[in-house]
Amino acid sequence: MALQAGTPAPDFTLDAHSGAIKLSDLRGKTVVIGFHPASFTGG
Repeated sequence: MALQAGTPAPDFTLDAHSGAIKLSDLRGKTVVIGFHPASFTGG
């Protein structure tokens, strides 16, 4: 899904080491999401 610049991201939930994080819980804050290959996968 491609979004136009300035369009709010749709709500979603990510699993994290500290538990699930829901984007809507962070509304109004600056959020940076990084993705990386799983540890020890050789990727």
